[in-house]
Amino acid sequence: MAAPPARWFDAHLDLACIAENGRDMAAPLDRCGGPADPAITFPSLSEGRVSACLATVFTEPDGDDAVAYPAGDAEAAHAAGVRQIAWYQRWQKAGLMSLDLHSAGGAPLLAGILIEGADPVRSPDELSWWRDRGAIAIGLAWARPSRYSGGNMTPTQGLTDLGREIIPMIDELKLTHDVSHLSDVGMDELFSRTQAPVIASHSNCRALLDPDNQRHLRDESIREIARRGGVIGLNLYGKFIDRPGRPAGSATIPDAIAHIEHTCEVVGHRRAVGLGSDMDGGFGAAAMPAGIRSPIDLAGLADALAARGWSHSEVADFAWGNWARFWRLSDPDA
Repeated sequence: MAAPPARWFDAHLDLACIAENGRDMAAPLDRCGGPADPAITFPSLSEGRVSACLATVFTEPDGDDAVAYPAGDAEAAHAAGVRQIAWYQRWQKAGLMSLDLHSAGGAPLLAGILIEGADPVRSPDELSWWRDRGAIAIGLAWARPSRYSGGNMTPTQGLTDLGREIIPMIDELKLTHDVSHLSDVGMDELFSRTQAPVIASHSNCRALLDPDNQRHLRDESIREIARRGGVIGLNLYGKFIDRPGRPAGSATIPDAIAHIEHTCEVVGHRRAVGLGSDMDGGFGAAAMPAGIRSPIDLAGLADALAARGWSHSEVADFAWGNWARFWRLSDPDA
């Protein structure tokens, strides 16, 4: 068994959403409360060597929990998003994290904010307010449609006029587009309206899953993200890993590795893959592949890649280096 990677970059963690729903994120898993079957708190991230992440502002149109808002209500979405920004600011003040991926140390977790679903941004003119509070990436929609775009649950709905308006402003502010939840038509139009690098923070391969489910990436989208120098984060939700027709809950680490390697085969190299676990993103620890229940188990992914012939440096790039290069992070070991 190889030594575990020195550090992990996880491109998708719903930290503030989990806190909004009652978890004490500063507590160990056995005493954290909140949503059942926990995997993520600050101590568990530290134990698993997760030292950088994209931390989301996740709001759910017409949802039923603490981050929900009525679909189309920009003010309610804004309020739900601002509450999550307040969590990140409190945690930064407490020394649990830094809202600067490029900070030179001190905080155990470096984070940039990913706005997962743009409705909290009441108008494109408000983008700079979010950037000034740590936002570095933005997805125009979650699964359900936003005021900016259709999501993967509305496969025929693409960008709205507001979505077309915000794209050049995202580029001007040097924020990054996250395409993980866009409908195919929305994603294709986004690609046509910007030449900037894009990411898929937490998406897997449609070729290995339901061919009609737009939550997963087409091979042509994988190629385009990689062509622009972007990175695709492996989502660890078991239903987004397992092969069709198998019993629920049967996903394994080898199944997860298949998505990583399919992405690499499609693009012809191993520089466009990383981790975007979405761990605890609306599902508990038991919904992940067998052998992964919290960040400390990420070492199992590294071991499996090594067993498939990945070099030590390639495994380290999956764990950290590919995302670090995308975000131009310095190497503390250099």
